[in-house]
Amino acid sequence: MTETERSASEPLASAPLASAPLASVPGTTVITVSGEDSYPVYVGNGLVGSVAQELGTEVRKVLIVHTSTLGARAVALRESLMDSYEVMIAEVPDAEPAKRVEVAAFCWQVMGQADFSRTDAVIGLGGGAVTDLAGFVAATWLRGVKLVQIPTSVLGMVDAAVGGKNGINTAEGKNLVGTFRAPAAVICDLDLLEQLPRNEILAGFAEIVKAGFIQVPEILDILEADVAVATDPTTPEFRRLIELSIEMKARIVGADFKEDGLREILNYGHTLGHAVEHAERYGWRHGAAVGVGMMFAAELAALSGRLSVDAVDRHRRILESLTLPTTYPVGRWSTLLATMQRDKKTRSGMLRFVVLDDIGKPTILEGPDASLLFSAYQAIGS
Repeated sequence: MTETERSASEPLASAPLASAPLASVPGTTVITVSGEDSYPVYVGNGLVGSVAQELGTEVRKVLIVHTSTLGARAVALRESLMDSYEVMIAEVPDAEPAKRVEVAAFCWQVMGQADFSRTDAVIGLGGGAVTDLAGFVAATWLRGVKLVQIPTSVLGMVDAAVGGKNGINTAEGKNLVGTFRAPAAVICDLDLLEQLPRNEILAGFAEIVKAGFIQVPEILDILEADVAVATDPTTPEFRRLIELSIEMKARIVGADFKEDGLREILNYGHTLGHAVEHAERYGWRHGAAVGVGMMFAAELAALSGRLSVDAVDRHRRILESLTLPTTYPVGRWSTLLATMQRDKKTRSGMLRFVVLDDIGKPTILEGPDASLLFSAYQAIGS
C-alpha cells in the first residue's frame, strides 16, 4: 500500500470544473436510485473525464482508493482533478484482501494526515472489493464524507457499487462489519471493461444471472440466445444486460435501502456463496462462489417442492455456459454449515435462504430441516 500527495499548493474550493456534466455525454444512460438519499448511476462510454461534476465545488480534498493494477488509471484521474482539488492516492490490495480492517485503517491514516473534513470526498476506483472498501472508509470517516464510485468490473457495476451497502471481512466471515451509506454518484464507464480478462468478465456475470432469476427473465433469454455476444463488452446486448441489472437493483434498493424486507432477495445464492468464499480463504472470485450458491438454492427449492426440475436445469445450463462452477466437494459440508450459521442473514440462530417458487418469483425459506439442507448439498456435490 502506498500513498501519494499532491505537491502543489492547496486549490480553492471554487476552482472551475472544466468537464461536462455526465448526463450530457452522448449515449449516456442515467438510472436513478430513489429513496431518502437518491443518486444517479451513469452508464456509457468516456465518462471518467467528467468525475469532477459529481464532486462539486464544496469538496477541497479527494482520496482515490485503487488497486495496483489500476495505478496508471488512478494517476490519470488524479491529474484530471488537480486543477480543482487536492488529490491523494491510496493503493490497496486486489480483490477480497482489500476488505480488511487494516486496509481501512491505512486509508483513514491517509485522510487523517491530510486533515480531511466532512466536506471532502472519497473515490472508489476498482472492482467490487475496492468499491466496498471505499464505501466503508467514506461512511466511517467523520461519520460520513462524500463518495463517488467508479467500478471497473462487471460485478462492481451491476452489484457492489450500486446500493450503498459497504462491508469488510473478518476471520469469522464475509461482510460481517459494514455500513449503509449512499454514494453521491456511480459512474459505470464501459470503456473500463474492454481490457478485462475474459474470466473476470464471466465471473461478474453471476450477479447478472442472479438478477435474471429473481426478477428480470429477459436477462436469461438474452444469455441463452447467444452467450458469446451477450458477454462481449462491445455489443448492445452486453450493455442491455448491464442496464437491466442496474435498473433491477435500483428499484429494490429504492424501496428498501436498509434490507428490512424486499432487498433480502438480492442475497439469492449468497448464503452458501459467502461460505464457499470463506472456505476458500477468498481465493475464489465472488461470482464463482455465488454460482455454486445459486445452484444450491435451486436444488433446495426443488427439494422443498417449490421449483420445477426444468428451472433447476436452466440454472445449471446458464451457469455452465458462462463457465461458472455449479458443484463443490461433498466433504466440505460441515465447514460450510458452520460458516452459514454465523452469516449476517441468520436470525435467532435460524438459517434463512432466498429461494424461488418460479423464475422471477423469489421467497424466503426460513429454518429448513438439516436433512433437507444436506440433501440439497449432496445434489451439487462433486
